[in-house]
Amino acid sequence: MTTINELDAVALTCDLPKHGLLCGNVGTAVLVHGGGVAFEVEFVGYDGHTVALLTLERGQVRPLHTCDMPHARELEHA
Repeated sequence: MTTINELDAVALTCDLPKHGLLCGNVGTAVLVHGGGVAFEVEFVGYDGHTVALLTLERGQVRPLHTCDMPHARELEHA
């Protein structure tokens, strides 16, 4: 299992419809809990506004890989 550290970019591994987030959306781990069992992750729009700041379990996020591709979409609630 790859370590996720503070300020690492991470991708969601599941949809979070309550927050308007989809699997694959990218956020930043701003705090690591319990040695990596959970993370505070901030998801930010390209205009700099915070879309969501959530506590997520290890299984809900993964580190980015060199083979990942960026993707842009409009938020429904923007």
